[in-house]
Amino acid sequence: MKIRSLLFLLLSLLVLPCLADPYKAGETIEVFSAKDQHQKAYTLEPKNTRYLLVSHDMETGKAANKVLDGLGADYLPGKKAIYMANIHGMPGIGRMFALPKMRKYAHRIILGDDAELIAHFPQQAGKVTVLKLSGKKIVSIQYWDPAKEAPGTYLP
Repeated sequence: MKIRSLLFLLLSLLVLPCLADPYKAGETIEVFSAKDQHQKAYTLEPKNTRYLLVSHDMETGKAANKVLDGLGADYLPGKKAIYMANIHGMPGIGRMFALPKMRKYAHRIILGDDAELIAHFPQQAGKVTVLKLSGKKIVSIQYWDPAKEAPGTYLP
């Protein structure tokens, strides 16, 4: 009986984060904390954040980083924007190579390393999710293709 309870608990911990509903426009975003690529602590401050960009896969993240790096370190803060890369599920060996590369970028990258946190953000293949915020309220959700579009359309 103990094994059965332990298996249920283990499955709950693995499956429940995957069942989180993605945010929708009009909903309230939850404040979260994470670290950036320099291991500095970050906490979402909705009153100071107008846009939250989230890349969900490595290829899209690389394309977004290339564009954002070309725009300089002041671009995102000037737009009151935060960029988060999903690194949850990245194996340790991958992190050994990816994190040092991320540290070279001029812009700040928040590391999304929590399955439950990442599950809240809607996604489209090959695109960065762009949430427009007003305080804690999500005003709109759009999708930016960094391989084909400039971010100016999404971050006016």
